[in-house]
Amino acid sequence: MTTERRTKVKQAVLATVGVAGVLMLTAVAPNCVQLLRYVIKSPGQRATRLYYIKSVVGRMADAGLVSFGKNHKGQSTIRLTDKGRKELKRYDIGTKVISKPRHWDGKYRLIIFDIKEWKRNVRDELRNWLKQLGFLLLQRSVWVCPYECREVIILLKAHFKIGREVLYITAEEIENDRWLRQEFGLG
Repeated sequence: MTTERRTKVKQAVLATVGVAGVLMLTAVAPNCVQLLRYVIKSPGQRATRLYYIKSVVGRMADAGLVSFGKNHKGQSTIRLTDKGRKELKRYDIGTKVISKPRHWDGKYRLIIFDIKEWKRNVRDELRNWLKQLGFLLLQRSVWVCPYECREVIILLKAHFKIGREVLYITAEEIENDRWLRQEFGLG
């Protein structure tokens, strides 16, 4: 496994734990496996994904990025340490861009959020990030982008600690989307 892939696996684990805050250890692997389909492309590698996750999590624990514990039910959990949160921030979302493929796949990516009023400044910052990343406002608290951007959204959710308040949806079509196609230059 290349260094670049290891870094992406580490980033996926950090983002998964960062979004959730605390995860049961049995929940880490399925969530990371879902993220890893964007990192490890070959179907032949599916059997080894869990092994990679376990080894990466072990190295992260050795480095002090995550800690293991037990919840009130006695189940094993994993959480980010302060050092892990700093490492996650190192994957600066400010440097992230949404890559535009040569050919559009015909799908829209919708970001829907419902962030409480007492988190108004987080909500406003999220809107600013979405604008900066090239999203368009479809309706109030509904933003749209025609390109794959799951990784960036996961990082935003982790950064703002709003995992359950933001939904990522892939849509086959949006009614009356001519204006969206024009705005995004999709023809």
